[in-house]
Amino acid sequence: MRSLQPSHFTDGSLPVFVFPQSLTFFADDQSSHKQVLTVYNPYDFALRFKVLCTAPSRYIVVDSEGIIKPRCCIDIVIRHIDIQPNVTQQDKFRLHIFEHGLQNVIGKKEIPAVLQPSRMEQQQKATQRQASKRGIQQTQGNSAIVEHFNDQGFGGHAGPSVWVIIMAVVCIIALILPMEGDKRFDLPHYLLLSVNQKLLASFILGLITMAVLKT
Repeated sequence: MRSLQPSHFTDGSLPVFVFPQSLTFFADDQSSHKQVLTVYNPYDFALRFKVLCTAPSRYIVVDSEGIIKPRCCIDIVIRHIDIQPNVTQQDKFRLHIFEHGLQNVIGKKEIPAVLQPSRMEQQQKATQRQASKRGIQQTQGNSAIVEHFNDQGFGGHAGPSVWVIIMAVVCIIALILPMEGDKRFDLPHYLLLSVNQKLLASFILGLITMAVLKT
């Protein structure tokens, strides 16, 4: 197998491997004011890197230039020194990769850097978004079930179909039947329903009622 050569990427298209893909600083969290950017060199040749920034006065970049040996990695420490409370800042770092000893850029990578006012506020917003997403998914699921009942003849202006009436009657009977373990009734065991079976019957009956009321 032919090995990868840096001369193949004179157009700057060499894949650049960086972690993390973005940097987030929080004004109210001093521990976040220092971030570490790890650059990997999975290739068989040495690389030289250079870190540029759209707002260099806001940051201190430790070792903004250096050499990465073949199949090694290097950590770049970035400190935010212009923390402004109650302000959201958006900057970008750009990593240029060179073949060691040459001047042509063979790879590029942009790393967004964002300053957020509050870590707690950001976490609360993320939690609210997740809860909202779960609520939308649940609503869509319930709507799909109701639509399924309507497609089966549960809706429409002609009133509920025979099958809807039969299913509703079955659910009502299921709710009336005694539960498992109830010794007051001398009935076959298959007529003694569990709690889950009664809950299912109640749920289906509720869906049928919703579908009928929509007509």
